[in-house]
Amino acid sequence: MLHIVDIQSSTPPLPSRDPVIPVIQSALPPFEEYVEEIRSLWESKWLTNSGTKHQQLEQALKDYLNVEQVALFTNGHLALETAIEALELTGEVITTPFTFASTTHALVRKGLTPVFGDIRADNYTLDASKIERLITSKTSAILPVHVYGNVCDVEAIEAIAKKHHLKVIYDAAHTFGVTVNGRGIGTFGDVSMFSFHATKVFHTIEGGALTFNDPELKKRFERLKNFGITGPESVKEPGGNAKMNEFQAAMGLCNLRHIDEMMAKRKQIREQYDASLKGIPGIRVLELQPGVHPNHSYYPIVFTDAVNRRDEMEEVLAAKGVLTRKYFYPLVTDYDWMENRFASRRTPIAQQIADRVLTLPLYPDLTPTDVTRICDILREGMMTP
Repeated sequence: MLHIVDIQSSTPPLPSRDPVIPVIQSALPPFEEYVEEIRSLWESKWLTNSGTKHQQLEQALKDYLNVEQVALFTNGHLALETAIEALELTGEVITTPFTFASTTHALVRKGLTPVFGDIRADNYTLDASKIERLITSKTSAILPVHVYGNVCDVEAIEAIAKKHHLKVIYDAAHTFGVTVNGRGIGTFGDVSMFSFHATKVFHTIEGGALTFNDPELKKRFERLKNFGITGPESVKEPGGNAKMNEFQAAMGLCNLRHIDEMMAKRKQIREQYDASLKGIPGIRVLELQPGVHPNHSYYPIVFTDAVNRRDEMEEVLAAKGVLTRKYFYPLVTDYDWMENRFASRRTPIAQQIADRVLTLPLYPDLTPTDVTRICDILREGMMTP
């Protein structure tokens, strides 16, 4: 059974007397703040096509993410497809099977062949030490994914890309606001893609962005997301429609004002989970990476004692009103449409983690009482044979 939908819960709760705790809950600014932010739209009547809110958010994100260039999109997936097209990638692209559907689907929809490398056992990102053996004369790029806020080995990947003259596009959907030794995550590679979906640390309801250094790419991105139009009577190339509208941008402006506060709340939740779960046999939690300032976007745990333990505990939690998510499960390479194209046994670490991982609830409004309840259920469940 597939569990790949990007929704608030992938598993319906069983009957429970306890209040339901969702796996994710979108953070929203004060209602009055958003109303005030969109008030001017009733006066200008400018609702899309790079209006004032769009321009303000673009500049605000440049400042916050400490990047040279930002291009906004209506969602992260179309942003990724646009980056692939603008960089004129061909042939094969090395990537990871441990990711959301969008990463691989963007490659295939643009006529490219994904080549899957295994992941690291410590942080679940693409294992840079296994990339070079996958490079062929058809390889044009590497598409690594920062996972759960954990950062890929950006230095090793950069060295490989330079050596073999490859482009690098990072799927940075999970790493908004993350820095590596003080450097913004969006400055690595040729392009980084961010998702601003409602489930993310920072959101614009739906939305996404590309960050990059080359100002020439900005012109190409702007054309491709707006039908290739360059003027009232000028269309330079066939493009699509991936423009962020003003209501999305307004939500982004509001949420950006509160992002540090929201991340601080996430940090407190993560620390409470760590303190409660690290001593439970059979459960492994992710360690923070040295030099990385995290955003605490997800809280995955991996069950180490038995392959079916994850599914058992998912049911136990759901029966008591706690919704969780097998994220990422199944591997992209196990999707129905991928049948007979790639053997997941060729990426054994990715397969092992996908079969055993469960993400727990984590969002700013999750209370300490809720976290205690979740941890108590896990502790009791893991003590049951």
